[in-house]
Amino acid sequence: MRVLPLLLLLHASADARPPASAPSQARTAAEAPTPESREVLLRRLVARVALAQVRQQDAAWHPDQRDCAGLIRFAFRAAYKQVAPERLSTPLWRDGRGQPSDFADAEVLLQQSFQLLGRDDATRESLRTGDVLAFRQEQDAGPIFHLMLVVRPEDRAHAPSRVVYHPGEKGAAVRTGVLHNLATEAPLEWRPVPQNASFLGFFRFKEWMS
Repeated sequence: MRVLPLLLLLHASADARPPASAPSQARTAAEAPTPESREVLLRRLVARVALAQVRQQDAAWHPDQRDCAGLIRFAFRAAYKQVAPERLSTPLWRDGRGQPSDFADAEVLLQQSFQLLGRDDATRESLRTGDVLAFRQEQDAGPIFHLMLVVRPEDRAHAPSRVVYHPGEKGAAVRTGVLHNLATEAPLEWRPVPQNASFLGFFRFKEWMS
C-alpha cells in the first residue's frame, strides 16, 4: 500500500499521549467490570495502545502486520488481553467466509467485523474512541482499502478528536492528526465527508453495537 499523502495534516505528534490513570485503579476496574464499564475500558485501552505506536511501535506488533488493518487488530487484541482475556479464547475477527480468524485485512474487517454507522457530519460528531474511518481508493491494480482509528477524548471540551493510522508502507511510522483537519483540509479523496466518493463511512466494532 502506498503512503498516504496526508503528511502535513496528519503527522506523528509527541503531544499525542494517552491519558494517564492510576495502575491500581485500572487493575481493580478490570477484575470484574460491568458490560458498560468493560466497553469504556476497552475503548480507552485501544486508544492508549494505538497512540503508543506513534511514539514507538511495539516489538510485539509483528513487522509483517504493520499496516492500517494491522494497527487496529493489534490495538484491539492488546486491549482485550488486559480487560477481557477470556474473549480471546476465540479470535476477535472473522474471515471472508464469516469464520473466526486471527487475521482479516481492511476490506474483510469492514465486511465481517465492523458495522456501518453513517457517512454524514452528524455521525462524525457522534463517534467514539475505537470507531473507524474507512476509504476505498481505486488504483490500476485494483481498489485499496484504508482504515483510520478514532480517538475521542473523554473531555471533549479541551481536546479535539483525533485519528491514528499506519500509512501502509513497510517501515513507515504510525501517524496521528486532528479529525476536523482531515475533514476540512485534506485532499478531497481523503476527507471523511459525504461529497467524497472514496469515503466508505464511519464504522464500529459489531460487538460494541449494543
